[in-house]
Amino acid sequence: MQSAPEPVSTSLIYRPVSWDERLALAEMFPIARPLEVELGSGDGSFMAKWAALWPERNFIGVERLLGRLRKLDRKGQRGGLINLRLMRIEASYFLEYLLPLASVTALHLYFPDPWPKRKHRKNRLVNERFPELASRVLTPDGVMYLRTDDEEYFAQMLEVFAADQRFVPVETPADMMAVITDFERGFHARGVATQRAAYRLGAK
Repeated sequence: MQSAPEPVSTSLIYRPVSWDERLALAEMFPIARPLEVELGSGDGSFMAKWAALWPERNFIGVERLLGRLRKLDRKGQRGGLINLRLMRIEASYFLEYLLPLASVTALHLYFPDPWPKRKHRKNRLVNERFPELASRVLTPDGVMYLRTDDEEYFAQMLEVFAADQRFVPVETPADMMAVITDFERGFHARGVATQRAAYRLGAK
């Protein structure tokens, strides 16, 4: 008696053949579309909602913690988000070494770890090198979207992008501001405001 075939996994978590080469986007997505990336997807609440609103775009959600990534995986599968792929990896490594150059129309970074102790601030994702790394992967006119609840970290974000003349500040679209994360909802309930900024890449 033959055994029943194993069910095909519908997981959206993508594991590349090589972790040392830039991604082959054509292998990740069946249809080539404008690409948006979220660095540090957290609970996945923003990415799941945003990808559902824009089926004509492709999305990659990056998260280091497996439990959070699996949560977003379940949300994506339930929503039938064939335009979404997920990767478990450090955001800094992904940005510098895996994203293809000039491939991303929008980068999202929401509520990254602020590393509040002074001796730990060197670990912050948004540092002096970050605008340069972002400029490499963004397409011309691509946009970097930032959110944080930490005022001191927000001041650092503004400072490093102001120092890079390739980026100009722009407004965050209203429809994007309306999609908030579960973390963000909790902050608002406690009276903690969201600090937002967005920067468009001009000439490289």
